[in-house]
Amino acid sequence: MAELQMPPKKKRNPLNIAKKSLMAAVVIALYVWTFLGINIDWERAFERMANNFERVIPRLFRPDWNAFDKVLDAMIETLYIAFAGSLMAAILAIPLGFLAANNMTNNRFLTAVGKWILSAVRAFPDLILALLFVVAVGPNPFAGVLAIAIGSTGMLGKLYSEVLESVDMKVVEAMEANGANKLQILFHGVIPQVIPEFLSYAIYRFEVDVRASTILGVVGAGGIGTLIFFASSNRNWNEMGLIILIIIVVVTIIDFISAAIRKRIV
Repeated sequence: MAELQMPPKKKRNPLNIAKKSLMAAVVIALYVWTFLGINIDWERAFERMANNFERVIPRLFRPDWNAFDKVLDAMIETLYIAFAGSLMAAILAIPLGFLAANNMTNNRFLTAVGKWILSAVRAFPDLILALLFVVAVGPNPFAGVLAIAIGSTGMLGKLYSEVLESVDMKVVEAMEANGANKLQILFHGVIPQVIPEFLSYAIYRFEVDVRASTILGVVGAGGIGTLIFFASSNRNWNEMGLIILIIIVVVTIIDFISAAIRKRIV
């Protein structure tokens, strides 16, 4: 029986090895420079961590079940905020996605404007947007909805534009050759190609927005974040443990459900 012949090993290029070594050295140097620049009192930090671990962590694992109804209501409000904000973003992102797609506008200036708008919106973290809307409309869940809607519009618009740029333009060209107008091309040539991915991205963004919505209440934008703020301020770690448990359970369930839906759509 013939022996198996192993393929010859590729010769290592000294130049590639040098490049990788240099990149690794640069990354390590950046980490070292960052930690040295923070100026942390490590002894004090570890001492406080040890004290807090003994005092706080055991109470987190003993949830206060008496607050279950209150925490569940706040979690449901958080889901409402995430759903309303995600729905608004999914709608607002469509025209911006078309504007930012090169093959939809055929105008470099309009495409640049669309991309700039989406980039500008994505530059603001959700908490900053929540603070701005709390000042504008007051400390209520509507501020959280607006923060989620605007923040998600930037990301969804970018994803939508990339989907639009990948559509099969041969379908569009064939419809144009047969005398179809712009609306007919849009509704029968473009939208059927992009709807599954649009829905998939919108559902995925809802997952992200649920997690983001849990913290917006810290700045007065409603939801379970308000309870997080009060529980941490009052050092009520037993209630905080219940809040964390409910967030983990709800987010995990939503992740599984949305993953199953996205598999069916795409």
